[in-house]
Amino acid sequence: MWDQLTAPADPVQVATVVSLARRAEPRCGATVVVAVDGHSGSGKTTLAAAVAGALGAQLVHLDLIYPGWDGLARSVDILATHVLHPLSEGRSAAYRRWDWQRGAWAEEHPVVPAPFLVVDGCGSSVLPAGAYAAVRVFLDASPALRRARGLARDGDAYAPHWERWAAQEQELFERDGTRHRADLLIDTTTV
Repeated sequence: MWDQLTAPADPVQVATVVSLARRAEPRCGATVVVAVDGHSGSGKTTLAAAVAGALGAQLVHLDLIYPGWDGLARSVDILATHVLHPLSEGRSAAYRRWDWQRGAWAEEHPVVPAPFLVVDGCGSSVLPAGAYAAVRVFLDASPALRRARGLARDGDAYAPHWERWAAQEQELFERDGTRHRADLLIDTTTV
């Protein structure tokens, strides 16, 4: 089971997403945004990092933008307003990092216009942010595996919040129809 928790990104999945990105028409100014979305513990960060590396793209992690354990829905608007909208106008953008220890906003991180941008995280393809995404990838896995991965990654800090966060994910995805609007669905249960 530990290999399933730490496996590198599947090269076929990476190549598929990269191919989609290279063929996509930008929806964010001149930038092709690849949104790697899905439930916590589904493998988004692993896939997003590999795709960003293959494309030579900047990678924005929504884990740095979520404003606390109840901030999932709010992060979608933050992403759209502070990062994607300015890029769509050809302007540099920036987001502030959420300091999970202090429970407050911290330093600012710049995002510059470029041919590709990969956004990793639950909510990355949810509207209104999803309107800027040229490629929407939705990852999922069995609930037990997702939980094991999430807790292996974040440990005791995440354990008391798992159910609360999962409920927010479910509500957000159902309201938005995120899974049904995805360009690519990937189940990482057997990866």
